[in-house]
Amino acid sequence: MKKRRRFWGVVEKLEALIDKGVYPVGSRLPAERELAEAYDVSRPTVREAIIALEVRERVEVKTGSGVYVTSGADHSTPQKPISAFELTQARALVEAEAAALAAATIRPQELETLQSTLEDMKSPETADEADRRFHEIISQATRNNALVMSINNLWKLRRTEPQIVAAYQDVCSQSVEQRLVEHTAIYDAIAKRDSGAARKAMHNHFNRLINALFEASEAKALEEIKRRTDETRGLYSISHLTQ
Repeated sequence: MKKRRRFWGVVEKLEALIDKGVYPVGSRLPAERELAEAYDVSRPTVREAIIALEVRERVEVKTGSGVYVTSGADHSTPQKPISAFELTQARALVEAEAAALAAATIRPQELETLQSTLEDMKSPETADEADRRFHEIISQATRNNALVMSINNLWKLRRTEPQIVAAYQDVCSQSVEQRLVEHTAIYDAIAKRDSGAARKAMHNHFNRLINALFEASEAKALEEIKRRTDETRGLYSISHLTQ
């Protein structure tokens, strides 16, 4: 989580400069390398910060040109926060259909690359990035730019919203082996060109994930109840008077 905290610090500093007019609307932010040196962080940390700013609609990334400050979204009507449960349900609906479509449209080279991500998923150090890449390859294999954009936006929320990041961190770190089993089932179905099986395998993956999120949420709620009970017990206990 240290990396996550660091990129949020970069986000806050850049937003402050944008609000002050140091980087006015339409201007281009300094290059990734310059920002990394200015804030004494790694370039991947800068990339995460740019993604977060893009999700907040403070900047626009123009491929081959740079990162530009935008006028921002209309916040006159506050947007309701998105929970990890809502995001997971949306991902299940969209990505299951993407898997079904990809089973019919994926190319041999994409299938090979998809299989290679399963190897990377075996290592805790590379599992998260391999997971993201696995779903990205499937979305691109659909040949549907609207699906690609939708899935990319869902993944941006997955990687940049603090509450969602924390919720996924709790469950993903505890299920590396199960995650690999589920992704292998998705791969096998796509490799067999079985759209129905691909859809079902993706649904199974997200069904397990959302149930894990509920279990983690329940565990935290019980932990909080116990903490409050212990505080109350300590406050009203008379054991110290009877010694």
